[in-house]
Amino acid sequence: MKLTLTNRRKWIVATGAALLLAATPSFGLFGIGDIVFDPTSYASLVSQLTTLETQYNMLKNNIVHFSLKQQWQTTLHTLENVNVANMFGETAGMNIALNTNAPGTSTTAWKIATVSLNGGAASYLQGQSLGNSRMSQLAMIETSDSISPDCLTAVGQYRSSRSENATPNSTLLSQQFDSTDATNSEVQQLNLLNASQAQNLSEAQSQGALHSCLASQMTVANMERRNAAVEDLNTAVFVEQQRAANDTSAASESSTWQTYLP
Repeated sequence: MKLTLTNRRKWIVATGAALLLAATPSFGLFGIGDIVFDPTSYASLVSQLTTLETQYNMLKNNIVHFSLKQQWQTTLHTLENVNVANMFGETAGMNIALNTNAPGTSTTAWKIATVSLNGGAASYLQGQSLGNSRMSQLAMIETSDSISPDCLTAVGQYRSSRSENATPNSTLLSQQFDSTDATNSEVQQLNLLNASQAQNLSEAQSQGALHSCLASQMTVANMERRNAAVEDLNTAVFVEQQRAANDTSAASESSTWQTYLP
C-alpha cells in the first residue's frame, strides 16, 4: 500500500515528534542544527573540573615544604664519660660501671668501694631481735648493697645508650631540618615524625630507669634518717628510765651505775 503525500507528511511529523520526546535536553546554537548545547553534560563536566582542581590544590599543598627550617634547630648535647680517680684500687671497676652496661662490674666495684662488715658480725647479730637498732642498721646496709650497684648499672646503661644513639639522633635532626625536596614529601615527613616518637619513647624508658634508681636511693636515705631519729629518741627514753630507777644524788654513792648513758 503506497502512502499518499498527505499521509507521508503526517508520518514524518509524527516520527519527528517522537524523536524530540526521546532526545536529551539540547538545542541548536546559532541556528545550526548539528551544534547542540547539553545542560546536563555541561553541569557534570563543571563538577568534574571542580573536583580535579580541589585534588590538584590538595596535592600541591602536600608537597610544599619549609625552606627555613634551621630557625627551629637546637643543639643535641651528649654525655661525656665520667672518670673516677683510683689512687690505690679503691674505685676499681667504677669507671666501667658508670660508663657501660656491666651489671657484674657494678656489683664488684660497689663492694670494693664500701666498708665491709666484720667477720664476727654474724655471730654478734644472731641473737639480736628484729626491730632493734643493730638489726635495722643491717637491713639498711643490705638494702643499700642491693640498690646501689643496680643504680651504677642504670647510669652506665644511660651513658652508653646516649653514645650509641648520638648518630641516629643527629641523622634524624638533620633530616627534620632539611629544606630540600629529598625529605619534604608528606609520607617522608610522617615517617620522620614516627621516628622522632620512637626516639622519644626510648629516651623516656631510659630516663625511667634513672628515676627508679633515684627513688630507691631516697628510700635508703629515708631509712637511715628514720633509724637515726628513732635511735636518738630511744636513747632519751632510756636515759629518763634510768634516772627514774637510779638515784643520782651525792648521798647515794654506795653502788656504781653500770648502765649509765650520758
